Amino acid sequence: MIRRALILSAVALALAISAKAADLSYDLTPQEVAPGTYVLEGTREYFTRENGGNIVNTAFIVTNEGVVVIDNGPSKRYGEELRAAIARVTDKPVLRVIVTHLHPDHFLGGQAFEDVPVGATAATRAGIAEEGTMVTENLYRLSGDWMRGTETVVPSETLEDGQVIKVGGHTLRLLELSGHTESDLVVMDETTGVLFASDLVFHDRAPTFPHADIAVWLESLDTLQALDFKVLVPGHGPVTRDAGPIEQTRAYLQWLNGALREAAAGGREITEVIRMPIPPEFADMDLVRDELTRSVLTLYPELARDSLPPASN
Repeated sequence: MIRRALILSAVALALAISAKAADLSYDLTPQEVAPGTYVLEGTREYFTRENGGNIVNTAFIVTNEGVVVIDNGPSKRYGEELRAAIARVTDKPVLRVIVTHLHPDHFLGGQAFEDVPVGATAATRAGIAEEGTMVTENLYRLSGDWMRGTETVVPSETLEDGQVIKVGGHTLRLLELSGHTESDLVVMDETTGVLFASDLVFHDRAPTFPHADIAVWLESLDTLQALDFKVLVPGHGPVTRDAGPIEQTRAYLQWLNGALREAAAGGREITEVIRMPIPPEFADMDLVRDELTRSVLTLYPELARDSLPPASN
């Protein structure tokens, strides 16, 4: 009897877990930011079991011929819900997906788009092939059942800097920049003036630095600000019609870079640097203290080593 009761309890628990997983939904709501151009804005949070990794801005463009998707999200479930959200807007087919860089919230919805060309730069394709399994496993730990069935799909097509994609009355110009990662692909829709800036631009959310080079990132922001855009879609945070998010991101990078270099030159311990005060202009950015801690752990050790006096013979 005891054994039977244990088995029934285990079955009931398994069914409850399965039902809970089946109830999960990202509730994706496309927002039209320009004619035929839609953004699905994620929360300004880190990966959790509550948000399922829905922390990223994805987007799609409905052209006369079909749909172009910009990034496909953090999980198989997200990718499937993204396709369903597109289908609620238009009955036109998805023609292609553009993946902007190798961070998992931007490409792990790929299984839902294996029937269409998925493009990324050569460096991003190589990075996803090399790191995809590791980051997928990490997101399973962070997001739980939201990730069920998710596997890495390496983009099938190589996109290049300066490439122009003409589709359904839209002219999409691709720029391969860097700084946030080795390869950050930006999409400029010259037809509508919408700039998809990817994670080179954060808005009201502290930037992340796992693959960053701040000096190069700052140069890329100058390139973005020189573009003639009407709508700016950041990788994280609200869409705007001005360069405010570029300026905010630049100001934060400049402050962080200067503060870390000053601390390294002064020989400050990493634990002290993590606790350094945050300027008032950045204090209201989401996750600023958490991301400061992560950025110090990522960037400071090398700066501290470079500041050491040369060894004497």
